[in-house]
Amino acid sequence: SMKTSFKQYLSRSLFPRDTETSTVLEKVLSVVILFAVVLTVLDTEPNFQKQYDGWVKPIEFFIFLIFSAEYVLRLTLCGSLQKYEGLTGKIKYILSPMAITDLFAILPNILVIMVDDLMFLRLFRLFRMFRVVKLIRTNKPLMLFAESIQSSWPQLSASMVVTLFLLFLSAILLYFVEGSAQPEAFGSIPRAMWWAMATLTTVGYGDVYPITVMGKICAGIIALISIGVVALPAGIIAANFSDKLKN
Repeated sequence: SMKTSFKQYLSRSLFPRDTETSTVLEKVLSVVILFAVVLTVLDTEPNFQKQYDGWVKPIEFFIFLIFSAEYVLRLTLCGSLQKYEGLTGKIKYILSPMAITDLFAILPNILVIMVDDLMFLRLFRLFRMFRVVKLIRTNKPLMLFAESIQSSWPQLSASMVVTLFLLFLSAILLYFVEGSAQPEAFGSIPRAMWWAMATLTTVGYGDVYPITVMGKICAGIIALISIGVVALPAGIIAANFSDKLKN
């Protein structure tokens, strides 16, 4: 029947399989999410608020209604997937990361009605930015990228351990060779860690740097090592992402 086929269409749109092409509903949701995020970004600009505040509130309410309907539909139709069947399946779905993200997309709108506080309004705008995470589900390449990070986790954990070890080692080294020359910047290991973090991540803020000959030699070696440290997680994710695209 038409009712059954419409229900199947909604289930397929809201819980698409990896092999299926994007449905119209999926594409519409992606556009709404993007629009909502752009609106939130613009709404943090005081000049935009003054000029378009009368428009923003009704548009925001309309977006809230769309996301609320989506959340209710997902909760109603999640049983179409085997892992979310029955009451326990529904509870499992409610506690899943994506369902929590959907809830965060509508929760600030509900709370802002009950609480009239300036600080909360700022937090409300911040929480609205969580809607960008919803794009992961409606966008297949983003979904694949999220999956590749998830499957890379054991290698990324090992990479993080190596990075933290090098960070600690670099801070100790610079504390010993630069501590007496620059006590304000390198007078303790925690202080030296700020420089080590900026160097190992190749950010290089330039607010703190070694001035002694020995300090510069050590810093040069650490900077060269940092190139490999930064490249390691990127290589791991890229390899897994490539595998996901092939499959």
